[in-house]
Amino acid sequence: MIRGYMGASLDGYIAAPGGDIDWLRKYDGVDFGGHAYDRFIREIGTLVMGRATYDAIVAMGEGWIYAGKRVIVVTSRPLADPAGPLEIWGEGLEALIRSLRKREDGDVWIVGGGLLQQAFIAADAFDRLELFVMPEIVGGGHQTFPSNGFRRSVRLAAATTFPSGAVCLDYRFDPLTPDAGGGRA
Repeated sequence: MIRGYMGASLDGYIAAPGGDIDWLRKYDGVDFGGHAYDRFIREIGTLVMGRATYDAIVAMGEGWIYAGKRVIVVTSRPLADPAGPLEIWGEGLEALIRSLRKREDGDVWIVGGGLLQQAFIAADAFDRLELFVMPEIVGGGHQTFPSNGFRRSVRLAAATTFPSGAVCLDYRFDPLTPDAGGGRA
């Protein structure tokens, strides 16, 4: 299964201007029950991220936080001094999707921003998204899904509210059919 797991502000941002996520980190101690990060990450065998997400993780200065996981960074630029064991991917999305679908070591997490997730969604290769909407308004920054004209219907499998005011929206991406409405607006 290829999936997303991300937090967004009420006004639709995954990071404030400059990449700040302090508004999100204040929820690190919240018990999200069946949607908790520690449960989620145990199901993941491979993480895929773009170069900007990789750079943002390294800039946090917390060391390599994905030890023991296969990590693929999708980029055309070389990494001078990788922060941890990882693979660089520059062979195109279709080849990556085929490679990921063959793996049997757990689910695949498309980490970070919406651009890479949108590319997987547009390729009909995204299965599930757990989107946490946090009771925060950050006023600008990095959009959850940047505007690109792509349209797609998804199915809400569950919505869970938490005492903190956060809501987990658990979406499924059923396979596209000719009449499913995916494509450019």
